[in-house]
Amino acid sequence: MPSMFTTLARSALTAMACFGMAACATAESAIAQVASETEASLAKRVAMTEAGLVQGTAGKLDGISVFKGIPFAAPPVGELRWEQPQPAASWEDVRQADRWGDSCVQNPAPQRFPVNSATDMPDSPGISEDCLYLNVWTPATEADAKLPVMVWLYGGAYNEGGGSSPFSQGDQLAKKGAIVVTFNYRVGSLGFFAHPELTARDGHSGNQALGDAIAALQWVQDNIAAFGGDPTRVTIFGESAGAAMNGALAGAPPAEGLITRVISESGNWMGLNIAPMVPREAAEQRSVAAAQEKLGTTSLAELRALPAEEVFAAIPGQGMIIDGRIVPEDLSITFAQGRQLKVDVLTGSNEDEGSFTALFGPPATLASWNAGEAMRWGDQVELGRAAYPVSTDAEAQATATQPFGDNMSWLHRQFAQYQAQLGQKAYHYWFRHDPPYDEGRGNLGAAHTGEIPYVFDNLCAPRTFPGGSSVEQMCGNPEEEAFADLVSQYWVNFAATGNPNGAELPQWPEVEAVPEGKVMVLDAGKSGVGDWIAPAKVQLYDALFEAKVAAPLGIAD
Repeated sequence: MPSMFTTLARSALTAMACFGMAACATAESAIAQVASETEASLAKRVAMTEAGLVQGTAGKLDGISVFKGIPFAAPPVGELRWEQPQPAASWEDVRQADRWGDSCVQNPAPQRFPVNSATDMPDSPGISEDCLYLNVWTPATEADAKLPVMVWLYGGAYNEGGGSSPFSQGDQLAKKGAIVVTFNYRVGSLGFFAHPELTARDGHSGNQALGDAIAALQWVQDNIAAFGGDPTRVTIFGESAGAAMNGALAGAPPAEGLITRVISESGNWMGLNIAPMVPREAAEQRSVAAAQEKLGTTSLAELRALPAEEVFAAIPGQGMIIDGRIVPEDLSITFAQGRQLKVDVLTGSNEDEGSFTALFGPPATLASWNAGEAMRWGDQVELGRAAYPVSTDAEAQATATQPFGDNMSWLHRQFAQYQAQLGQKAYHYWFRHDPPYDEGRGNLGAAHTGEIPYVFDNLCAPRTFPGGSSVEQMCGNPEEEAFADLVSQYWVNFAATGNPNGAELPQWPEVEAVPEGKVMVLDAGKSGVGDWIAPAKVQLYDALFEAKVAAPLGIAD
């Protein structure tokens, strides 16, 4: 029986190439060749997208096909630099989808973190402005499989990352019954850039990266059925900056109808040590000032004529912008007033999120801790002291990294509660597993990014900073493999049904059913409802968020 890919190849090639008897004969010959190649080897798969045929390859696991480097938008170069993504051009021949598309312009290591997993791996693609490509992993053998779809948004502080990173490849999740899509979005000042000349046209500019995400999600709606996917069950999942962007998409009117569920890991649109959203007017002023100082011009045409790498280096990226269109207002107000999308959520963070901050700068002291009180707690200094009592240098050093993670966990619970109030399914977790670390590297505990190898069940893949757990000690370790199987199965179950629970998995209650002071803990051999952050900390972050909602960032006109 022909596979879905062969059937699609036959119909598509006939429609594209058959214009008369001679042309039909040529088309039939081409069809026969593609069909023969496809049926002769499981390493070849063919699917029809709206832009044309693509031919993938075998994945790393039996029964999985992977399609690499499919364009979902036109290259954002020349006059399209800083524009919202435009449709990709179609093609006539079968496009070989066997190579990653280039990652978007960014800094390789060591200019950013110690290793940039999108650019510094042995099989990393190149870096260029022509980077709007996506990848698909599918276990489907029939077009009507209607499998749930999981679309990954990478982290990287809005300044780096890519859809081809080894740790986020989707074979294992596909083996569990999901279709996985990863894609590239523009980063830094090429992906988060506001300029008066852009704004003058329709009153909006900025958030090109979020526009890229929306374009990729529209591609999924238009094309994923050809890969066996169900466009009515699309879950976006992401970590760090990718999770924050997921939150923004959940509040973005242009994303209506494109997503069903959201998984946010260790990232939110506000919080301690999180880059705040920037009002459009302020973003414009910063971009213009940096361009004038470093590049000697503020003209949009002249800036577009400069090499992308030069622009990226000269103009700092600003993160998400309140642009009045994709992000119409401070997202804290959007969610507090119930204007976000009605989507299910699974959201959470790691116990030791802030541990990596100890790697930068001198150890905290009692004096430095006390000196930072006003900056940390604003008008809530007394609540801050009650939540984090510190009286010695040793206590200051032990406490200094805690607020980052505690505040992150509070924010994720708030996200889940907001969605529950809309009548959506909502789940909150706290990842507490302490993975093994290689000797001499230091133990960061359940660090920022530490959950990613378990989510993708890719324990043998290189890590992303700062979650530098030991590949050698985890790959092939039965306890680690069992925990990765559990976490990844929770994620796939949620994508499929809106409920992470399943046979033989520890019960995970919805956020509204979790007792006060408790949380769903994810830990090897110990997953289940357990203790959450102390009540004094909850009271502190309640007060800080109330003040935030009372004084939102400026709203773009």
